[in-house]
Amino acid sequence: MTTFRLGRFSVARVGYGAMQLTGPGVFGPPASRDDAIAVLRTAVEIGVNHIDTAEYYGPRVVNELIREALHPYPGGLAIVSKVGARRDDAGAVLPYDEPDELRRGIEDNLRTLRVDRLAAVNLRLMDDSPPDGRFDAQLAAMATARDEGLIDGIGLSNVSLAHLRRALAVTEIVCVQNSFSLLDRASMPVLQECARHGIAFVPYVPLGWPRDRREAIFNNPAVDRLARLHQATPAQIALAWLLALSPNVLLIPGTASLRHLRENLAVDRIELDRDAMNQLDSAFA
Repeated sequence: MTTFRLGRFSVARVGYGAMQLTGPGVFGPPASRDDAIAVLRTAVEIGVNHIDTAEYYGPRVVNELIREALHPYPGGLAIVSKVGARRDDAGAVLPYDEPDELRRGIEDNLRTLRVDRLAAVNLRLMDDSPPDGRFDAQLAAMATARDEGLIDGIGLSNVSLAHLRRALAVTEIVCVQNSFSLLDRASMPVLQECARHGIAFVPYVPLGWPRDRREAIFNNPAVDRLARLHQATPAQIALAWLLALSPNVLLIPGTASLRHLRENLAVDRIELDRDAMNQLDSAFA
């Protein structure tokens, strides 16, 4: 697979997002723990060296599965988590993003995953607040954790271009996770700014969300035509479009299916030429 830099790691451009290894609504245990373990182990066996997770997936469920499946972890495996949220007993996602809470969130990830250090941790913003003094305090807490050796790099998630530029003015950023897909290109300026600085851009919900938007991508005539041309699935074409946008794009498609896992990892071998990219751009303009 082709690679890109994620902090001090060089990772395959198609990684694995582990969020779907839970019960419905990213809450509670999976239907089959054995199947979840098999997906994680197979992912690493066939070349994944970038796994995305969070302590609040489950909560704790996904991190516990990763630990059970992969600990002791192979060298070169970049485990990336995120902080800024928590789950209550009913499964609601709540802010957990005061500076001291961010620190506790990092420590919780380390403890559950049984590691001393994470490749990166993303500060996920939970609202549309502008980059202000509170954001600066959050960044300072992340930088302290990095400087103390708990994390290798600081990432950002759900941020605007203004947030990214403010962060870069005070510290190094190694990755940005924002929503991005054929139907959601609002973060294109963020992707481009990341590319200028050599920062990994990691799109989440890369196939569209909610389901009707995903179906709009899969059923689009241009996507269908290219899928037939490349003997691929519509999902593979949508992911290949993301890879072709810029070399700093890293994918973390999630799945609880071994078949879909293998299909996702095969995306790196699909080459969309300029004509194909133009067709897709026009179809979703």
